[in-house]
Amino acid sequence: MISFFSIAYGLAQLLFGPLGDRFGKYRVIAWASLACAGATLLCALAWSFQSLLAARVLAGATAAAIIPLSMAWIGDVIDYEHRQPVLARFLIGQIVGLAGGVWFGGFTADHLSWRAPYVVIAAMLVAISATLFALNRRLPERARRMQHGSGSAMRRIASDFGHVLGQRWARVILVTVFLEGAMLYGPFAFFPAHLHSTFGIALSFAGSLVMLYGFGGLVFATTSSRLVPLLGEVGLVRAGGALLGLAMLAVGLGPAWWWAIPGCLVAGLGFYMFHNTLQINATQMAPERRGAAVASFASSFFLGQSAGVTLAGIAAERIGTAATITAGAISVFVVAMVFGMLRARRG
Repeated sequence: MISFFSIAYGLAQLLFGPLGDRFGKYRVIAWASLACAGATLLCALAWSFQSLLAARVLAGATAAAIIPLSMAWIGDVIDYEHRQPVLARFLIGQIVGLAGGVWFGGFTADHLSWRAPYVVIAAMLVAISATLFALNRRLPERARRMQHGSGSAMRRIASDFGHVLGQRWARVILVTVFLEGAMLYGPFAFFPAHLHSTFGIALSFAGSLVMLYGFGGLVFATTSSRLVPLLGEVGLVRAGGALLGLAMLAVGLGPAWWWAIPGCLVAGLGFYMFHNTLQINATQMAPERRGAAVASFASSFFLGQSAGVTLAGIAAERIGTAATITAGAISVFVVAMVFGMLRARRG
């Protein structure tokens, strides 16, 4: 069920980017939130596993618009020199949502029906959609900007993505974020299994340690207003890659399970220092096709994660989890250093 949601989420990104450019990003986000509310309610009303699968596919497809188009909209309305701290604060919502979702899912599994989270989320999305529609009417024209064009929808979509891929710097960013997703999230998926098999701690406890990764992201989000001007984009990439690589080594090669405490926390900090810098570059890699550009960025990251988990699974069986995590640490460090070098050359 999770795989079906993820596949629909990743593929639909490519549709919503050009739609946001064409009809206004804020408006498309509002409609997508309402559609996702309906799909989520269908999950709560599912009468069989097959119907739940179908509803989750629809929910994944409609949810795909929200985060990338929100990033693209921020790129439209916030000047570049002030954009990175805003995107960092935007991350707080994602991190809190992920952590809250894990907790709420576990709570309802123990105390309520499995249908309860879907009902609550659907109600929240309805309220959010209504708020977005109301705010959209009060936005200045610059923030509701739409593009108009002729020709078929598919031809316009192909044209938008062709324009993005035609930019050399855009190709650099898309390849980098794909590799980042693969080299980090592949080994990251095996953190709990490694801690369990190596040190004998319970999987539930190992999972709670991995949640510290999100707190590392919160540290970056709350300190970004000071870190960004202090280090600059190149410094953030290099420092983030170094911290991320060292943190992964601490988890994979640490002599005791508690090494994972600072390891997971620092890994989250390092990742968001690196990834947030990639995000701000993604919002500027094709400004006239920003929706399509950020959608391409999100899809590349998603595909990288999927490929990374598959490769890490094969590696973990053949060389073990410690070696797999170590290889990921070295690889993500190299990716960060290469991107930092290219960003420095770009000026």
